[in-house]
Amino acid sequence: MSALHSWHNVVRTRDPNELAILLAEDVVFHSPVMHRAMRGRAFAMAYLTAAMQIIGNPNFRYVREIAVGDEALLEFETEIDGVYVNGVDLIRFCDGKIVDFKVMLRPTKALEVVQAKMAERLQKN
Repeated sequence: MSALHSWHNVVRTRDPNELAILLAEDVVFHSPVMHRAMRGRAFAMAYLTAAMQIIGNPNFRYVREIAVGDEALLEFETEIDGVYVNGVDLIRFCDGKIVDFKVMLRPTKALEVVQAKMAERLQKN
C-alpha cells in the first residue's frame, strides 16, 4: 500500500494508531495558524487527530489530488458551523512515512472558525 493510500485510509477511518505508524518520528508540521513549523510525531499527532474531528466532519471531501513522486497536494472542502472551508494539505513522504505536512486554509472566516475550534479541542487534550 502506498503512503498516500495509507493517508487516505487514515482520513477515512480516523484511526490514531494507523496515523502514528504513518508519521515519521521527526515529521515537520506546518499549521495554518502558527508562525513556525513544529517538529515531532507527538505534536503532529495531536494536531492531526484534532483536525480530523473538526475538519474531517461528514461534509469533508478531497476535491483534487496532485501526486508526483513522494509529494502530494490534496485540496479539500468542508463546512463547519455553516462556514465554507477550502484548504490544501501538502504532504511529503519518505520511505513510506509522512516527513512534512503543511495545511493551508481559506477564506479568512474559515481560518478563524478552524483556529477557534482547534484551540478549544487541543486545550481539552
